[in-house]
Amino acid sequence: MNKSELIEAIAHETDLSKAAAGRALNAVLNTIIKVVAKKQDVQLIGFGTFKAAKRAARTGKNPRTGEPVKIAAATVPRFSAGAAFKAAVNKKK
Repeated sequence: MNKSELIEAIAHETDLSKAAAGRALNAVLNTIIKVVAKKQDVQLIGFGTFKAAKRAARTGKNPRTGEPVKIAAATVPRFSAGAAFKAAVNKKK
């Protein structure tokens, strides 16, 4: 499912227009990005948690030449699924 299909599904479920559903989805995504960029967590009970995590500096390998390459430390976004989300995905058929 891509973003336009997700907008269409939201519009269908909520009886909103596609334009309104698109604005709502963009607002949610932009808010999550802004909050996580401030290194705060966004916790949606049952769905999951978005958070910023530090990734340590490490040495990688250039696949073309095999030379070692230094990879700088970085702050990266992480998502961990909530219990209800995990249960829905792992539901036995």
